[in-house]
Amino acid sequence: MLSANMNVMIKAARKAGRSLVKDFREVENLQVSVKGAGDFVSRADREAERIIKEELRGARPNYGWLGEETGEEAGEDPTRRWIVDPLDGTTNFLHGLPHWAISIALEHKGEIVAAVIFDPAKDEMFVAEKGGGAFMNDQRLRVSSRGKMIESIFATGVPFGGRGTLPATLQDLARLMPLTAGVRRWGAASLDLAYVAAGRYDGYWERGIFPWDVAAGILMVREAGGFAEGLREGDHVLESGRIVAANATIFDTFAKVIRARD
Repeated sequence: MLSANMNVMIKAARKAGRSLVKDFREVENLQVSVKGAGDFVSRADREAERIIKEELRGARPNYGWLGEETGEEAGEDPTRRWIVDPLDGTTNFLHGLPHWAISIALEHKGEIVAAVIFDPAKDEMFVAEKGGGAFMNDQRLRVSSRGKMIESIFATGVPFGGRGTLPATLQDLARLMPLTAGVRRWGAASLDLAYVAAGRYDGYWERGIFPWDVAAGILMVREAGGFAEGLREGDHVLESGRIVAANATIFDTFAKVIRARD
């Protein structure tokens, strides 16, 4: 039985998803002009956030807000806020790659208590509530049971452009890849975490992330029986911007490899 808040979140995600799918179909026609396509996707992103904000704040006007596009707004209720990424995987969207998502989390007293990650292109709706488990399209999620690194697949985000976390990530890859069955870089942190929760990936790590990238995914992994922690032990992920997540069996071994540099 989903809570009232979860129903509001799902409704908002589906409404924004319909808008984004319509825009996604237009992206292909805009590839002749990179600037034109980029501007178009920025508008699509902002419109999706507007829709989500209208739905969530219309239903819960006293909750606070933290969104990728519109920033932070205090609410009358200082203990609750929405954390929203209206389009995670913008670069994929821009290039016509059908791997992007809407991420919505509800935070209560500093803890994520409800989460939705919606992949409209594949019609996969991932949901989780604290203490209630994690589900994808009504199917309960469990992290994988793989316990050997060499049989496991991991995900990360390789920094682009001039981001300062690139050297550290390359060192991570050099240490990790010889020990594993592979590393994937699919370009949407929320889906990376949803896939860990679903057992599709065995683990995920990344530096330089924002709260809206991973807030929903953290709860998703934990409610599916996995671990999601700061890259340094004791760090709060939403404050540090660094995360390591994996199934319960392999977490310690995986985290030790990633934390070796830190």
